Amino acid sequence: MKTIIAACSQNLSGSRASIQTALRTLLAVPWPSQRDVRSALQLLAVLQWVLSFLLLGTISLLLLIYLLFTSLWLIPVLYLAWIVFDWDTPEKGGRRLPCLRRWTVWKHFRDYFPVKLVKTHDLSPSHNYIIGSHPHGILCVGAFCNFITGSTGFEELFPGICSFLTTLAGNFRMPIFREYLMSGGLCPVTRRAIGYLLSQKGTGNAVAIVIGGAAESLSCRPGVTTLILKNRKGFVRMALRHGAFLVPSFSFGENDLFRQVVFEEGSWMRSIQRRFQKMMGFAPCLFYGRGLTSSQSRGFLPYARPITTVVGEPVAVPKVENPSRELVDRYHELYIRALFKLFNENKTKYGLSETDELQIL
Repeated sequence: MKTIIAACSQNLSGSRASIQTALRTLLAVPWPSQRDVRSALQLLAVLQWVLSFLLLGTISLLLLIYLLFTSLWLIPVLYLAWIVFDWDTPEKGGRRLPCLRRWTVWKHFRDYFPVKLVKTHDLSPSHNYIIGSHPHGILCVGAFCNFITGSTGFEELFPGICSFLTTLAGNFRMPIFREYLMSGGLCPVTRRAIGYLLSQKGTGNAVAIVIGGAAESLSCRPGVTTLILKNRKGFVRMALRHGAFLVPSFSFGENDLFRQVVFEEGSWMRSIQRRFQKMMGFAPCLFYGRGLTSSQSRGFLPYARPITTVVGEPVAVPKVENPSRELVDRYHELYIRALFKLFNENKTKYGLSETDELQIL
């Protein structure tokens, strides 16, 4: 009996020692610091945004098609019926959800780069505005963060102004994805949608348009400040028809977020990109950024580079229902001058040198 008790005591002592050793080992492992936690949250915020814009539409469409052939077929049928009923909503201001714009995740998204919004002049709530957003970059990070999320304080900097951002109309034909876009304040870049925001929702509306579009994204690379703008005059005509003031904005650092394989003009790959752009509305770019595991690895996430979006001085525009070509050209030239002024006054403050020049094609 004594032998059994001694053996049990020895086993308990050994177990207790093993547990204590394990606890010491666990406590010796360094816990992640607050900085590490913040970095992880910022990375996850950017990851969800990139995956949402690149994959949410396609995955949602495939999921609905799959459900059609299961016992849950009623779900996609009812949703598709809803889309038919709700088809024109994106063209009529969409469905903004203020709570979505105030998500904490957007603050982590902002801090990853970080993104900053700079105000140079007031915008009166008694007018409507068309904000020209430059440059396009690869994924328009600056435009999205500043004009769609509330993380950079647009509403505080410009009280009484409600901001919208336009994107390709084809995005609003994708199930689920269209709801995601509308909830943040995104609208189709069509005359009907822009005209509705500038004429049917009173004053104090600012519609941001990435004027360079897909054509500009093909030339996006670090150190390049070339904009596609010389023949882009539709936004000026819209501004004149509705008496909306024109406001230039420039996101310094936008072109530094990714590395792109740029094909020379005249090459067969460039011609394929151009044809695809004309057919689909966007250009297929071969680009890469950082990977998920480290900033040195390659992947599809943007590099952490600071972006500073400077909103310039508004150009007062009269309301002319049928503006002439000469009038459109005149205000287009005034807008370009205001953009040059904005760029030259701020370039050395936000990462460019005095010798860097803005090229407009």
